[in-house]
Amino acid sequence: MTPFAYKFPVRALWLGLLSLILVGCQIDSEPKSELEKIRERGVLRVGTLNNPLSYYIGPDGPTGLDYELAREFAKELGVKLEMKPAYRLSSLFPALKNGEVDIIAAGLSQSEDRLKDFRAGPAYYYVSQQVVYKKGGWRPRNFKQLVEKQQELLKDNPELAFFSVVDDSHFEHTLQAKQQKYPDFQFHVDSNSDVNDLLKKVSQGELLFTMADSVEVSLSQRVYPELTAAFELTEDQPISWFTRRADDESLYALMIEFFGNLKQSGYLASLEEKYIGHIGAFDYVDTRAFIRALDTRLPKWTPLFQKYSAEFDWRLVAALAYQESHWNPYAKSPTGVRGLMMLTLPTARSVGVVDRLHPEQSIRGGVEYLRRMMERVPASIPEHEKIWFALASYNIGYGHMMDARRLTKNQGADPDSWADVKDRLPQLQQKKYFTQTRYGYARGDEARNYVENIRRYYQSIIGHLEQRQLMTGDDNIEDLAVIALDEEALTDEVGTEDIESDDVQLESDATDNADPSSTPLDENKK
Repeated sequence: MTPFAYKFPVRALWLGLLSLILVGCQIDSEPKSELEKIRERGVLRVGTLNNPLSYYIGPDGPTGLDYELAREFAKELGVKLEMKPAYRLSSLFPALKNGEVDIIAAGLSQSEDRLKDFRAGPAYYYVSQQVVYKKGGWRPRNFKQLVEKQQELLKDNPELAFFSVVDDSHFEHTLQAKQQKYPDFQFHVDSNSDVNDLLKKVSQGELLFTMADSVEVSLSQRVYPELTAAFELTEDQPISWFTRRADDESLYALMIEFFGNLKQSGYLASLEEKYIGHIGAFDYVDTRAFIRALDTRLPKWTPLFQKYSAEFDWRLVAALAYQESHWNPYAKSPTGVRGLMMLTLPTARSVGVVDRLHPEQSIRGGVEYLRRMMERVPASIPEHEKIWFALASYNIGYGHMMDARRLTKNQGADPDSWADVKDRLPQLQQKKYFTQTRYGYARGDEARNYVENIRRYYQSIIGHLEQRQLMTGDDNIEDLAVIALDEEALTDEVGTEDIESDDVQLESDATDNADPSSTPLDENKK
């Protein structure tokens, strides 16, 4: 055998090993996808805005529409969730571009400027942009009128700002586009305020006009009832999440699938109902009376609401009490219900209340009765919707509430969805429908309005107390601070209930009860 014959296997072996090493290096050097990076990091970083709709810290911890969606998305990824709330909109998109956050979930619209550099996910609700002014002031009917009146308004109100919008907002971009047609129009871009700040300035007469999304206006009117929409400046625009625009679409693709599954399961509609389903029509007179009562009556009863609220948010109990009695401990209805919580005599006896006009007894008894209604709500109903069914039961009785669920199921809708059931409640007073029910006629439209009013009062109390807290000078706020939340099982597995076979006992008086951790980011990265 020649020397070459011995050398060839060795040389071939070395060449093979070298090839494997080179292939391995090429594999290791391939860039990881966005999803792989997030899963390897073990954390989904979400940029958001700190407001009552997207994200805020409530008595029971973080809450908000975008927070709940982000929590579910993190669970889908199998990672922990970090919420990074920004107090300035202008901080969000630079943070996404620089890789400080993975997505933006903040109730933002799909403007052309944003879509140039960022990719928008599926729309999960729609809003229009509205020009807002203070009730009693001059109302422009369209943008042309506003431009024509601008100089006169500035002359008549030299001490006031004319028109301000938030820096880097879609409102700024909309007005810039308007300036192409109306070059004389002037507006101010405020880099130190958010939308709520500017709406507050309008309501207090410090600013003549601003712009806000239609949903923001409706929610803010519960806190600042003087706010009025003059006209809409845009058609309905989609609200969505945002990711970086890149060749890698792994995160974006999963986001599309995620929202598709949420929509198909009904969970997305359930969340929308929870946060914006109660907005409805705005009643200026009722809201003004409620705001006055917040200052003059609520402080007196707050300690008792806090003492007896038990597992409920005390602000929700307060909202229930206002709906019942307007926080009047001596309230009495023609049907005989009395006191702060307007208890019937049989209900009062059942919960141990001796004197219905005694505020402490009334609140304690009302909460106990609500707790009993809550315990009877079927387990198949999502946890965050059970309270609305319990409140409906508090008003018209558990049996009638179950009748509404049966009607809902018979009509092909979801009996576990408050949005579907509340639309059938008025049918309980229509002969065509109540003859099909077990417990007959009930004032279903009153029950629906009852629950929706409580939801509106509840949101007003939250907004009012938050504004009061801001007025105390508590400015310990970091922009884009990290709120880290461990992944956990936040929903219980519950079975479905056969609505047709349950044995419901109607209450005798049913129809008479009309640590998140915070770590600030480098300030230079904002």
